[in-house]
Amino acid sequence: MEIRRLPCSVRELDSHEDFIRQGDRPKVSAIVVEGMLARYHLLPNGARQYLSFHLAGDMPDSQCLFIDVMDHAVCAIGKAVVASVPHRDLIKLFDSRPKVGAAIWRETLVDAAIFREAITNSSARSAPARMAHLFCELFYRSRASGLARGDTCVLPIGLNQLGEALGLSLATVNRALANLRDSDLADFKSGSLTIKNWAGLADCGEFNPRYLHLRRQPF
Repeated sequence: MEIRRLPCSVRELDSHEDFIRQGDRPKVSAIVVEGMLARYHLLPNGARQYLSFHLAGDMPDSQCLFIDVMDHAVCAIGKAVVASVPHRDLIKLFDSRPKVGAAIWRETLVDAAIFREAITNSSARSAPARMAHLFCELFYRSRASGLARGDTCVLPIGLNQLGEALGLSLATVNRALANLRDSDLADFKSGSLTIKNWAGLADCGEFNPRYLHLRRQPF
């Protein structure tokens, strides 16, 4: 891909370390090389609302190419490695290679679809269903990217972060995880997600992968 030829700097991020802070005026965009990044909105009381999670190969902040001030932040979930690509070089590439620009535009549309699904998930489903849906999405994307091993994928998300992503208290997160485990649908522990019954988990979470618009289907 043409983006790989652009000048970039590689940076290692510690867990929870911000790549871009809310309110920044960034001049670079991130490409996830290893690990996981997340977008989140920082509330005035210091609480976080996680908006989306991003795997190796994703560009989680392409929007900041065209907006002046970040209205959300991007941080590492667990340790991560990120390539920083200057905006000026990306824009030059888009001008000279319209198909690359169209591909990035398509990714922003997919991001919007993921946001819409996340809003539905966190407001219209039960706690176990919310958890099941998020697990289905992250496993499906991991498998499509070649990051899963069999029925297991690395998922370095903490329990508090799960709650902040799904609008659940820590106690409710633990109950939802126990529900999925006791139903023999999925097991999440020590930064690892194992799918026990894909069809059952997808049914529990009402998961349909169409909103991900993946060209390569993992199943």
